[in-house]
Amino acid sequence: MARIAGVNLPSNKRIEIALTYIYGIGRPRSVEIIEKAGISPDVRVKDLTENEVASLRREVEQYVVEGDLRRRVYASIQRLKDINSYRGIRHKKRLPVRGQRTRANARTWKGPRPAKAGKKR
Repeated sequence: MARIAGVNLPSNKRIEIALTYIYGIGRPRSVEIIEKAGISPDVRVKDLTENEVASLRREVEQYVVEGDLRRRVYASIQRLKDINSYRGIRHKKRLPVRGQRTRANARTWKGPRPAKAGKKR
Protein backbone atom coordinates (compact mmCIF):
# COMPACT_ATOMS: atom_id res chain seq x y z
CA MET A 1 0.00 0.00 0.00
CA ALA A 2 1.51 3.31 -1.11
CA ARG A 3 1.23 6.38 1.10
CA ILE A 4 1.27 9.69 -0.75
CA ALA A 5 0.45 13.10 0.77
CA GLY A 6 -0.64 11.43 4.01
CA VAL A 7 -3.20 9.20 2.27
CA ASN A 8 -3.02 5.42 1.99
CA LEU A 9 -3.86 4.58 -1.60
CA PRO A 10 -6.01 1.45 -2.14
CA SER A 11 -3.80 -1.43 -3.32
CA ASN A 12 -6.07 -3.06 -5.90
CA LYS A 13 -7.02 0.08 -7.83
CA ARG A 14 -5.33 1.40 -10.95
CA ILE A 15 -2.96 4.24 -10.10
CA GLU A 16 -5.04 6.63 -12.23
CA ILE A 17 -8.05 6.04 -9.97
CA ALA A 18 -6.13 5.63 -6.70
CA LEU A 19 -4.60 9.11 -6.92
CA THR A 20 -8.10 10.62 -6.85
CA TYR A 21 -8.42 9.47 -3.22
CA ILE A 22 -6.15 12.44 -2.39
CA TYR A 23 -8.18 15.59 -1.67
CA GLY A 24 -7.51 18.08 -4.46
CA ILE A 25 -6.64 15.53 -7.17
CA GLY A 26 -9.29 14.57 -9.69
CA ARG A 27 -9.09 12.48 -12.84
CA PRO A 28 -7.51 15.12 -15.13
CA ARG A 29 -4.81 16.05 -12.62
CA SER A 30 -4.23 12.37 -11.86
CA VAL A 31 -3.56 11.65 -15.54
CA GLU A 32 -1.24 14.67 -15.72
CA ILE A 33 0.75 13.53 -12.67
CA ILE A 34 1.11 10.00 -14.04
CA GLU A 35 2.34 11.29 -17.41
CA LYS A 36 4.94 13.52 -15.73
CA ALA A 37 6.10 10.63 -13.54
CA GLY A 38 6.37 8.37 -16.59
CA ILE A 39 4.15 5.60 -15.22
CA SER A 40 1.54 3.58 -17.12
CA PRO A 41 -2.01 4.49 -16.00
CA ASP A 42 -2.99 0.81 -16.10
CA VAL A 43 -0.57 -0.35 -13.40
CA ARG A 44 -2.07 -1.25 -10.01
CA VAL A 45 -0.87 0.45 -6.82
CA LYS A 46 0.38 -2.85 -5.38
CA ASP A 47 2.62 -3.34 -8.46
CA LEU A 48 4.43 0.01 -8.13
CA THR A 49 8.14 0.02 -7.34
CA GLU A 50 9.67 2.25 -4.68
CA ASN A 51 11.18 4.49 -7.38
CA GLU A 52 7.77 4.96 -9.02
CA VAL A 53 6.14 5.80 -5.68
CA ALA A 54 8.92 8.32 -4.97
CA SER A 55 8.44 9.98 -8.38
CA LEU A 56 4.67 10.16 -7.76
CA ARG A 57 5.32 11.80 -4.38
CA ARG A 58 7.56 14.40 -6.02
CA GLU A 59 4.90 15.20 -8.62
CA VAL A 60 2.07 15.43 -6.05
CA GLU A 61 4.14 17.80 -3.89
CA GLN A 62 3.97 20.32 -6.76
CA TYR A 63 0.26 20.86 -6.02
CA VAL A 64 -1.68 22.15 -3.03
CA VAL A 65 -3.51 19.08 -1.70
CA GLU A 66 -5.06 17.61 1.47
CA GLY A 67 -4.65 19.72 4.64
CA ASP A 68 -3.19 22.81 2.97
CA LEU A 69 -6.01 22.89 0.42
CA ARG A 70 -8.68 22.34 3.08
CA ARG A 71 -7.22 25.23 5.12
CA ARG A 72 -7.14 27.46 2.04
CA VAL A 73 -10.80 26.72 1.21
CA TYR A 74 -11.84 27.28 4.84
CA ALA A 75 -9.92 30.58 4.95
CA SER A 76 -11.61 31.77 1.73
CA ILE A 77 -15.06 31.03 3.12
CA GLN A 78 -14.15 32.64 6.44
CA ARG A 79 -12.97 35.79 4.62
CA LEU A 80 -16.33 36.05 2.83
CA LYS A 81 -18.12 35.72 6.19
CA ASP A 82 -15.90 38.33 7.86
CA ILE A 83 -16.45 40.99 5.21
CA ASN A 84 -20.22 40.27 5.20
CA SER A 85 -20.39 39.79 1.46
CA TYR A 86 -23.57 38.35 -0.01
CA ARG A 87 -21.92 34.96 -0.41
CA GLY A 88 -20.58 35.15 3.15
CA ILE A 89 -24.05 35.84 4.53
CA ARG A 90 -25.41 32.85 2.57
CA HIS A 91 -22.68 30.67 4.10
CA LYS A 92 -23.56 31.94 7.60
CA LYS A 93 -27.26 31.18 7.11
CA ARG A 94 -26.45 27.72 5.68
CA LEU A 95 -28.27 28.49 2.42
CA PRO A 96 -27.17 27.84 -1.18
CA VAL A 97 -24.44 30.27 -2.20
CA ARG A 98 -24.46 30.07 -5.99
CA GLY A 99 -27.90 31.36 -6.92
CA GLN A 100 -29.96 28.18 -6.64
CA ARG A 101 -33.64 28.50 -5.79
CA THR A 102 -34.70 27.78 -2.20
CA ARG A 103 -38.47 27.78 -2.38
CA ALA A 104 -38.86 24.16 -3.45
CA ASN A 105 -35.37 22.67 -3.20
CA ALA A 106 -32.18 23.20 -1.15
CA ARG A 107 -33.10 20.40 1.27
CA THR A 108 -29.46 19.44 1.67
CA TRP A 109 -28.65 22.86 3.07
CA LYS A 110 -31.90 23.55 4.90
CA GLY A 111 -32.34 20.09 6.42
CA PRO A 112 -35.54 18.04 6.64
CA ARG A 113 -38.85 19.82 6.30
CA PRO A 114 -40.42 20.90 9.60
CA ALA A 115 -43.46 18.91 10.71
CA LYS A 116 -46.81 20.67 10.37
CA ALA A 117 -49.17 20.22 13.32
CA GLY A 118 -52.53 18.64 12.63
CA LYS A 119 -51.77 17.61 9.09
CA LYS A 120 -52.81 14.04 8.22
CA ARG A 121 -52.21 12.26 4.97
